[in-house]
Amino acid sequence: MTHTAPVAEPTRLVLLPAVDVQNGKAVQLIQGAAGTERVFGDPLESALRWQSQGATWLHLVDLDAAFGRGSNADQLAEVIDALDVDVELSGGIRDDTSLERALGTGARRVNVGTAALENPEWCEEIIQSFGDRIAIGLDVRGEELAARGWTTSGGNVFDTVARMTAAGCERFVVTDVASDGMLSGPNLELLGAVCARTDGKVVASGGISSLHDLKMLSGLVPIGVEGAIIGTALYVGNFTLTEALETVHAPQLS
Repeated sequence: MTHTAPVAEPTRLVLLPAVDVQNGKAVQLIQGAAGTERVFGDPLESALRWQSQGATWLHLVDLDAAFGRGSNADQLAEVIDALDVDVELSGGIRDDTSLERALGTGARRVNVGTAALENPEWCEEIIQSFGDRIAIGLDVRGEELAARGWTTSGGNVFDTVARMTAAGCERFVVTDVASDGMLSGPNLELLGAVCARTDGKVVASGGISSLHDLKMLSGLVPIGVEGAIIGTALYVGNFTLTEALETVHAPQLS
């Protein structure tokens, strides 16, 4: 009797609706700049709405911690506790204390950004200790990294990718600062360049404005783009999360 091997399910782009929290409210910034925020109400309401519409992951950001001007840690822990989906937590994770607090919220994964520039040795250590619970955030202008809530510049993005990949980093969250909040489309060239330099997975962030953008990103799944963070486009109603999920689950045309 012969057995036919099951056909592998094609890998689909994972969507991570963003809930960015500032002063206890869900907001969206333009190019990450303070003072450009549009306020969208209660973070827990936003998170539960995305969960009810089919999200399996959420990208949760403490903007006050990212800018070094406070913390919404307790509130974000309450949001995570109320959810039944995986959460990627970001913002202000720069040392053992902030990392321990972030991991202690129950987040499946934490996104470490600025620290990758300021203390790469520490990043290498925590990648070794926590494996795929650590993602390295790369906030990029051109080929340069932006740090401290995008207010200062760092080193070359590809140097950091090479070093963190050598340390065993399994995932990078790549944000094109120029696109973020602008609804101008994702930076496919940047994403491709990062994928070419690492065997880790890449989560795309910044610029997604349309279902067509999601189709384009789905086309990069074979080279390593695993997911896409969607913020402003969802909040202003360019498309619904249901429509987005249907788009990335549709068979890709060759």
